Amino acid sequence: MPKCYMTPEGYRKIVEEWTDLKEVQRPEMQRQVQAAAAEGDRSENAAYTFGKMRLREIDRRLRYLDRLIANAAVVEKIVDDGTVRFGATVRLRRLADGRESEYTIVGKSEADVVNGKISNESPLAAELIGRKTGDVISLPTPRGPQKLEILSIAYGAVGTEEKR
Repeated sequence: MPKCYMTPEGYRKIVEEWTDLKEVQRPEMQRQVQAAAAEGDRSENAAYTFGKMRLREIDRRLRYLDRLIANAAVVEKIVDDGTVRFGATVRLRRLADGRESEYTIVGKSEADVVNGKISNESPLAAELIGRKTGDVISLPTPRGPQKLEILSIAYGAVGTEEKR
């Protein structure tokens, strides 16, 4: 698995999920499976079957989170030089209709488009990175290219370092 860039908040959430799965959910599910197994015939025991299935799901998620944590590259400091970089919150205006939107560039494990968080590997982020306020980008879409103007760039979700 390649390096997985993420914000400190995203890393904290992943570690919290891993801890909850490992220390709370898995031991509880193990207890439930043991109790169901003690009831006797396992072939028609729905609680036992469900518990074993849930344990496999938990173990699969733990393995994924283990790889994610091992390959995490937490971006804690960003030099705010006026260009779009990882961790930037960018306000855009679509030139065709004037609609505005705002996106924060985060790691792919944190991406949540509904809440305005896009992956640093997404086509939009690729077009934005390195650009400045006032730049116009052309984003290819199924309906043809969309022209977007960068209205503002802010760094708040990730710690910033003063420009020197």
